[in-house]
Amino acid sequence: MSSKSKGSKAERELLHLFWSKGLGCIRSAGSGSMKYPGPDLIVSNKVRTIAIECKSTKDKKKYLDKHDVEQLKEFCDIFGAEPWFALRFARKEWLFLSLDDIEKTENGYVIDLEVAERKGLLIDELIK
Repeated sequence: MSSKSKGSKAERELLHLFWSKGLGCIRSAGSGSMKYPGPDLIVSNKVRTIAIECKSTKDKKKYLDKHDVEQLKEFCDIFGAEPWFALRFARKEWLFLSLDDIEKTENGYVIDLEVAERKGLLIDELIK
């Protein structure tokens, strides 16, 4: 399975999870590949709108492209949404991290499994 199809599968899994929790969720196909900024998912419940960039990995760290982070920030500033990263480490539950919880590196950003488990929110914590 290609990394693109793995990413799409992870996004669809999360989309169904949000709907099962009673929140509306849409997936932005092609996010990151168009000239306009756009997150992978937009989630809302009338009170709150969240824009999510989804990532999954088998490693203990997930490196993020600086462009992905900047596009998420830009979209949220225009759209009025909260920016979040959703990460799924191998055999772990989805964890949600704010932009303040991701570490800046020389070339981009990184999310470490230990930091994600300490600072990240589970879906029920994110949506309450």
